[in-house]
Amino acid sequence: MTAFHELDDYLALPRVTTLAMSPDGTRLVIAQSTLDDKATSYTGALWEIDPDGQEPARRLTHGVKGESNPAFTATGDLLFTAARGKDDQPVSLWRLPARGGEAEQVATRKGGIASVHTAARADRIVVTAAVLGHSESDDERVRDARKSAEVTAVLHSGYPVRYWDHDLGPDQPHLLIPGKDGGLTDLTPGIRGALRNPRLDVAADGSFAASTWVVAGPRASRRVTLVRIDLGTGLRTPLVDDPDGDATHPAISPDGTKLAYLHESLSDAENPPRVTLRVLDLATGTTSREAPEWDRRPTSVAWLPDGTGLVLTADDRGRAPVFVHRLGRSQPERLTADDAAYTDVHVAPDGTRVYALRASCTVPPHPVRITLTGPDAGAVTALPAPAPLPELPGRLTEVVTEATDGTPLRAWLALPHEASDTAPAPLLLWVHGGPLSSWNTWSWRWNPWLLAACGYAVLLPDPALSTGYGDEFVRRGWGRWGKEPYTDLMTLTDATVARPDIDADRTAVMGGSFGGYMANWIAGHTDRFRAIVTHAGLWALDQFTPTTDVAWYWQREVTPEMAVENSPHLFVADIVTPMLVIHGDKDHRVPIGEALRLWYELLDESGLPAEEDGTTVHRFLYFPSENHWVLRPQHTKIWYRTVEAFLSEHVLGRPLELPAELG
Repeated sequence: MTAFHELDDYLALPRVTTLAMSPDGTRLVIAQSTLDDKATSYTGALWEIDPDGQEPARRLTHGVKGESNPAFTATGDLLFTAARGKDDQPVSLWRLPARGGEAEQVATRKGGIASVHTAARADRIVVTAAVLGHSESDDERVRDARKSAEVTAVLHSGYPVRYWDHDLGPDQPHLLIPGKDGGLTDLTPGIRGALRNPRLDVAADGSFAASTWVVAGPRASRRVTLVRIDLGTGLRTPLVDDPDGDATHPAISPDGTKLAYLHESLSDAENPPRVTLRVLDLATGTTSREAPEWDRRPTSVAWLPDGTGLVLTADDRGRAPVFVHRLGRSQPERLTADDAAYTDVHVAPDGTRVYALRASCTVPPHPVRITLTGPDAGAVTALPAPAPLPELPGRLTEVVTEATDGTPLRAWLALPHEASDTAPAPLLLWVHGGPLSSWNTWSWRWNPWLLAACGYAVLLPDPALSTGYGDEFVRRGWGRWGKEPYTDLMTLTDATVARPDIDADRTAVMGGSFGGYMANWIAGHTDRFRAIVTHAGLWALDQFTPTTDVAWYWQREVTPEMAVENSPHLFVADIVTPMLVIHGDKDHRVPIGEALRLWYELLDESGLPAEEDGTTVHRFLYFPSENHWVLRPQHTKIWYRTVEAFLSEHVLGRPLELPAELG
């Protein structure tokens, strides 16, 4: 038995979320979350990791409510955010001195602190926080007035009004500088939404920061620019403002003379967005496009210490390796050669090592050291973490085939240990979200090994629109969601059920978000599957596009013509497969109206409508307090047990008892 055979054991597995490195490269700290005593939430703690891999991990914090956002100061003190003390205490900024001792509070405010950023060689700290009123000086007064009057109303004058799982406003993100007296100086008074979800980097000498800055565009659209913010005066000057694209992931060179960033072109009905690497010379204002022959979408940027190049990550054929790019060259060189995905990349000051979190479809994130130079360049060494990696209930293999147009296709296949030629496993096709995404790393939320522990082979395909296969692979499915993405999925399914260890007669399909859209589309276009699970899936594209939280983004691709050709709701009469519909009411990316309309039309118009007495073979699992993902541990448990019961009934012919909590 493994932790994946019992949901309680799985939910109790510790989860590494963040890696931070001290400026001198001698200290590493990770944030790890563990299930609380009530099994209803996760609590974070900070652990020190030995960069040389000789000493065991050492726990640094023990707060009841947990700690997050680790960041080192230039002198080696560890900063973090935490809510300590009374139940209503806001999230504050704390410091754990490098010399040892107890943590001390650096700054606090009623609205809390969201993130922490520091300079590598100067005594400079920048935090982001949501401010009510014109500036930080207004915040407490306005916050108290709203609380005492029990007012929650928000008056908007622009778009958007919601984002993913929360309402926007009336407070707005600002940049603040903590003072030695515990006060906070507002660097960005008077702004309205320009720092929404900012990406921020602080120059090593602490003189300025480079930050994303959201500006309004035509017809309720938004663009992302980059600005320079003087951290002494708050003076703001534009750095990158391209009407044809968004600028993100700013990274200031160690000497403060250059700015690397990612540029994402604005898409339209015919052209998907393209992500490219660029470098701005801050003195001359000239920009170079780096790695022009690289047909991948970089996802993170970090400078080499000497400023001659960059360390990058990017999706690549079901992996997400580390790459090294030397400025001026046509494309980067791949550094890591395994099947893993890397995040939280930090380059050691001497340029010989890279520290990162490594994960894959077989292992959750864990800290590693990567050799950057010399004959062993690319060698990966796992560092001692607080918890061992979990044992899997199966094995992972790769499925490779070819689309009808000759395009190479691939997928991961998670097989239970017992699957064999004489005991073929039932198949679950699990479609990823995005759609510009890839099955290339671990997911605590969408975990195939929980279904493998139930005896299913789980197919994790990358159809057209998936990242890591070049821009043309994305273009194949752009505006054609019901065409190549669908046929690629069916082709990969055909190749998989041809295996002798797969039972071709017992199959199901499942997906969330865009994967939920594909599940809905598949339901109306084939009867080959015995059951379909659709989570937070798009149903009626003409309804989804104007009601999602970032409508301007989706409307670039989902034109009225595209919606007519690709909307699943137009094929509801052809659905003859039992469906389990799942949705959270607080989902603003795919609003609850998609599920409500799907549920009604399934029962009213599908090929499996409700009976005369109102009963139906379909099911609707509704979470009033959850969002796009369903994150609370107790609800995750309900989610998987309901999915397992639905699949068991229709795929295996073995009804299971539903969770007692559902009544």
